[in-house]
Amino acid sequence: MSRVDHRHRHLERIAEVRAGRSAEKVPYPIRIRTTEVVRTEQVGSGLVRITLGGPGTAGFEAHSPDEHVKLIFPEPDGTLRLPEQDGDMLRWPRPSPTSREYTVRRYDPATGELDIDIALHDGGLGADWARAVEPGAVAHVAGPPGGLIVPHHYDRYLLAGDLTALPAIARWLEELPRTARGWAFIEVADAAEEIPLSAPEHVEVRWLHRGDAPPGTGDLLADAVRAVSVPEGERVYVWVAGEAGAIKPLRRWVRDELRLAKDDHDITGYWKRGVADFDDDHEHEHHDHEHDEHDH
Repeated sequence: MSRVDHRHRHLERIAEVRAGRSAEKVPYPIRIRTTEVVRTEQVGSGLVRITLGGPGTAGFEAHSPDEHVKLIFPEPDGTLRLPEQDGDMLRWPRPSPTSREYTVRRYDPATGELDIDIALHDGGLGADWARAVEPGAVAHVAGPPGGLIVPHHYDRYLLAGDLTALPAIARWLEELPRTARGWAFIEVADAAEEIPLSAPEHVEVRWLHRGDAPPGTGDLLADAVRAVSVPEGERVYVWVAGEAGAIKPLRRWVRDELRLAKDDHDITGYWKRGVADFDDDHEHEHHDHEHDEHDH
């Protein structure tokens, strides 16, 4: 069989899952790309949008609100170690290069522009880079390795997360059918971190203001989500991301109270307090088999 026969198999699989009954993670061909920063923009007080472009973004694929790419940074000594293309996979050098993972906020095939929104955590490698980077700078992007494809047939959708999950939630709300029903809970410091969202009319958006409490502390998000009542007999899909410890009560709630099947929810720790480069491999199983090498 020639490779051409397999080229679009992932697109067929995405269409099948989207039309089916339950969500599934679908791998895509993985690429390493050399891109350039086109512009940067503050999005609310908590995010910086980095728009990447140039010839390297041609053919990028975006299919899922929670898909992610890795930005690869130079090592402390200034050397840059990139993975190598190996067919539709990447071969990662050992030890793993310094990288950070970000949600794909938007890809426009017409312009080749790729947007990545980076949360401005103090002292974070990616946040420091995002604050300082200038148009024309080179950025190396690996992925996405795939994405979670969720059918549009659920009766309701429950989305919840903190500032790091906001880019994915914003994309979720844009890409859901306009007839979708449900809830979106977003924990931010204050109103300055809120951003405009394009939510379907029957998806209730609730911003939760944590005030002076440090990110990833407190029960604000978990308590708000657990107050939701899913109407009897309706199928709900639950997507949650944020600080690993803060969202732990929601894992239990989904399992013990809602009793959702594993294909009807996705709960992912995007970061962990005190850990610079956290990767919730347990939940994001597709990291394991898409990369030859764990990053962490």
